Amino acid sequence: MEAISEHVSYARSKFEVVEFSPEDATRTELDFLLQVVQTAVDAGATYINIPDTVGFTTPEEYGSIFKYLIDNVQTDRQIIYSPHCHDDLGMAVANSLAAVKNGAGRVEGTINGIGERAGNAALEEIAVALNIRQDYYQAETSIVLNETINTSEMVSRFSGIPVPKNKAVVGGNAFSHESGIHQDGVLKNPLTYEIITPELVGVKSNSLPLGKLSGRHAFVEKLRDLSLDFTDEDIKPLFTKFKALADKKQEVTDADIRALVAGTMVENPEGFHFDDLQLQTHAENDIEATVSLANLDGEKVEFNASGQGSVEAIFNAIDKFFNQSVRLVSYTIDAVTDGIDAQARVLVTVENRDTETIFNAAGLDFDVLKASAIAYINANTFVQKENTGEIGPNISYRDMPSL
Repeated sequence: MEAISEHVSYARSKFEVVEFSPEDATRTELDFLLQVVQTAVDAGATYINIPDTVGFTTPEEYGSIFKYLIDNVQTDRQIIYSPHCHDDLGMAVANSLAAVKNGAGRVEGTINGIGERAGNAALEEIAVALNIRQDYYQAETSIVLNETINTSEMVSRFSGIPVPKNKAVVGGNAFSHESGIHQDGVLKNPLTYEIITPELVGVKSNSLPLGKLSGRHAFVEKLRDLSLDFTDEDIKPLFTKFKALADKKQEVTDADIRALVAGTMVENPEGFHFDDLQLQTHAENDIEATVSLANLDGEKVEFNASGQGSVEAIFNAIDKFFNQSVRLVSYTIDAVTDGIDAQARVLVTVENRDTETIFNAAGLDFDVLKASAIAYINANTFVQKENTGEIGPNISYRDMPSL
């Protein structure tokens, strides 16, 4: 109690907004938790965060904790209470909403529910739930919901963690209806089975599809329609990539366009990028990969290496080009859309052994192996740029603070 009073008072002497967060609050006796929170409030705390550190609580229990504290903490100042929930039992979103129902004024969480162990409360699910069930929760946010899909995909790309198809609100199947009776109902009236309209979260259900005959103007309008960031200098290379994609696909979807923009080439300090690859299988079943890289001047370099599998051989060849100490942490393959003509998106996470920095990168191509090469080259490029001082170090996962 003395430590709380001392340190919160010191923080308040420096800052007007001070948050106090008692770790593992949901397994703490209520009377003691009240004393702790009251001490922090008396010392000047303005935000009280109640973390469910191990994902232990239930909505009923968690809601009652907030009601108890709000009803019993004595103060003449406005105190904002907030939930911070982990998803170990799959109740992080439900618990956070229960806190809002019982007086919480702010929610702590993450986009796509990413976080350590089973993750944190998914902010996009909470925001949409508060919008759809405003009649029940009686709470509003200033979140721009039609940026939900773009934000979700950006976080997925940078974190290297793909969004599951069946993920609520932002999953690829969130607005798919397979059951016959569901399809019939949606066709007659979308509200029959769609409590969330695709447009609410930024999915353009009635947008104009693009194909091989689409022109530059239609492509630019599509970029604007999807609220994607681009400059005039970006349009030419993006349109060239779009035309190449349209030659291979009968119809280019919004998901393809988003992936195309997100998959823009990453150049390493020498200007080299992925060009092509060739594979050979030897009698002893080893795979030999030859990876070709090229720069904007047309100069090409080739490196070859062997491995027990195609991806291992490709990555070994790329390691020869970069000649730096890198460890592959994770490797994930995802399909941008459904169907045999879907583009493959590969996400890799690597560690710079010299600095223990974690980098994520993506690669996109119809060929899974080419997408793998592009992703690994991009990841190694980030490591190279850190080693040469072109970019500062990212925060390693192990360095990220967590309750």
